Amino acid sequence: MATRAKALRLAAVLITCVLTASCGLFGSSSNGGNADVERNVIRIGVLPVVDVAPLRIALTEKLFEKAGLQVNLVTQPSEAEAIKQLDTTLDLTWATHVSLFRAVAEGTELQLQGEAYQAGPNSMALVTSATSDYDDPGKKSQPTIAVNSETDIGALTTRAVLDTAAVEKQKIKFKPMAFADMEAALTAGQVDAAFMIEPFITKAQRKIGAKIVTDTARGPTLDFPMSGYASSKKFAEANPKTLKVFRDVLREAQQRAQANKLAVQDSLTGYADVDAPTAALVSVGTFPLSLNPIRLQRVADMMDTEDVLSGRLDVQQLLPPGTTN
Repeated sequence: MATRAKALRLAAVLITCVLTASCGLFGSSSNGGNADVERNVIRIGVLPVVDVAPLRIALTEKLFEKAGLQVNLVTQPSEAEAIKQLDTTLDLTWATHVSLFRAVAEGTELQLQGEAYQAGPNSMALVTSATSDYDDPGKKSQPTIAVNSETDIGALTTRAVLDTAAVEKQKIKFKPMAFADMEAALTAGQVDAAFMIEPFITKAQRKIGAKIVTDTARGPTLDFPMSGYASSKKFAEANPKTLKVFRDVLREAQQRAQANKLAVQDSLTGYADVDAPTAALVSVGTFPLSLNPIRLQRVADMMDTEDVLSGRLDVQQLLPPGTTN
């Protein structure tokens, strides 16, 4: 009997250990699976830009899979279209903070889920053609500038930077077009310069000999917070645990990208239509590890100052509950 009792006690200990290990497997850590989420599949809208490289790295290294999430990246034609697709074909989307904040000001209820990218040297810039004499931001008093949108980060930061070069903002003529069309516009002389981000800057330099007129991450836009991820407020309220896991994995992916910029450059060949030699020359900025309301408020306040918004936007109200940094 004593032997049997001892065996039963041993079995109980073993069962407890197994259950404890199982709890570890299904907890909220990004190191294991996660059964305690509202949904296991999320669809994220992206564009072919450096900003989203950490997501690509996370998929390659199966970080989402290990956390119990299946993430599908869906390439979008534009940020505006991606934001419109939230709650229909997309659960989250990447976009510039300028686009996200403008959407909020126009009535779209969003919740920020992570910062994607912060500008570094020449990660966004005004570029011109190889034969242009536009070699100083203050050289032209009425420049025609190609931008992806008159109300996005390109126009906002261009006005700020040219203002420091004594160019009157109201005399700048913006010509909206897709990044992919800017090389041809520069070559044809249709614009004096184009606002570009990476990898489009490096592609233009290698393909048409484009020159940088000025880095647009300087002075008032130094280290400018460029982009992030957002969901609808409705989706966020219905799926807080799922989004918490997403943010945890995103943080790990951002850390890996920040620590290994070569991996970022290498990842571009898989989704950004660049070859390895071009990818190796791409300028890489900073991948923030958290939602920082002070940093993001800087974008909203500049938008208010430049009359992109009709009033001041309180960014803190767009963060997940309990998120302070």
